Amino acid sequence: MESLDLRVLTDALSWKTSGHGVTLVTVVETWGSAPRPAGAILAVRDDGVVSGSVSGGCVEDDLIARIKVGEHAGLNGQGKPSMIAYGVTKDEAARFGLPCGGTLRLVQEPLVDTAWVSELLARTVNHELLARTLSLSSGAVQLRAAARGETMAFDGLTLTTLFGPKWRLLLIGAGQLSQAVAQMAQMLDFEVLVCDPREEYAATLHMDNVIRVAGMPDDVVRDMGVDAHTAIVALTHDSKLDDMALMEALTSDAFYVGALGSRRNQATRKARLIEHFDMLDSDFAKLHGPVGLRLGAKTPAEIAVSIMAEIVQVKNAASLSAAVEPALGCVVA
Repeated sequence: MESLDLRVLTDALSWKTSGHGVTLVTVVETWGSAPRPAGAILAVRDDGVVSGSVSGGCVEDDLIARIKVGEHAGLNGQGKPSMIAYGVTKDEAARFGLPCGGTLRLVQEPLVDTAWVSELLARTVNHELLARTLSLSSGAVQLRAAARGETMAFDGLTLTTLFGPKWRLLLIGAGQLSQAVAQMAQMLDFEVLVCDPREEYAATLHMDNVIRVAGMPDDVVRDMGVDAHTAIVALTHDSKLDDMALMEALTSDAFYVGALGSRRNQATRKARLIEHFDMLDSDFAKLHGPVGLRLGAKTPAEIAVSIMAEIVQVKNAASLSAAVEPALGCVVA
C-alpha cells in the first residue's frame, strides 16, 4: 500500500468530520496496463473535490459527475457499496479514453463510519501492516493485522486491501549530500530521519519535516523498530559512525542498506567488521556499496539522484521482476 493512499484516507476523514459526504472508490480489477494498481483508492467529496486517483484522469470526471448528483449514497440507492465498470464496450472505452477495449472495474462505497479510518491511520503511523475487509452486501468494515506477502483480494462479495506504514529512510550523517538525499526522498514521499552525533554537522540541518534522531548510529538503528518499509544509508564518510550503523542495519529487516565509499573502502570496511565485530560474510549480502546506481554522478545532487534511484529500484523489485508495462496513459487491453 502506497502512502499516497494513506493521504487519501486522511483527506476523506477530514472531509467527513467537517460534514461532507464522501465516497471511496477502489480499483479491484484491470485488463492491460494501468497507471494505478489494484487496491488504489480515490476519495470524492460531495462537491466534487477529489484526493487520489484510480485511472490517471480517464474516468475521474465521470465519477465526480455521478457523485455530485447524489450517487455518494451508493449506486443502489441504499448507502451500500456497489460495483462500477468502465470500458466494457469499445464505444465506452473510446468515451472514457480507454483505448483498445480496455476495462477498469471499481468498488464505490459511501464513507459512513469513520472509526475504522481513524484506527487504520493511527496503527499505520505505528508501522503496523493492516488488512481492511469490506463486505459489499452490508458495507461493514473489519481491520486485522496482515502478514508480509499478502495481496489485495476480491471475490465479488468481499474486498480486502492492504494498508502499510509509510516508507522510511534513515540517513546517517547530516552533511550536504545527506541534505540533498533527504530533499529528494521527501519528493518521493519517504519519511526522512537523520542521525548525526557530530553537532557541527547536525546544527546545519534545517529542513522541514526531516526528523533529527539523537544518539549514536548503532543505538538509533537498534531502537527505531526497523522493518521492511525502512531504508538505511550511511553517508558520513567517517568509518566509525558508518560502521556502527551498518553493524545493526545489515542484520535488520531493512529492505535497503547502503554506504558511501569506493569499492576499495567497502572491501576494507567488510574486512574490518568481520575481524573486529564477528560479522559474517553473509551479513553483507544486502549491502549496496558503493551506494547508488552507476550514473557517473559527481555533484551532491547527482549522487542523491543515483542513491534514490537505487532505493526505488530495490523497493519496486517485485514489480520489476514481472513483465514491464507502460506506465503512461489509460488502461489498455
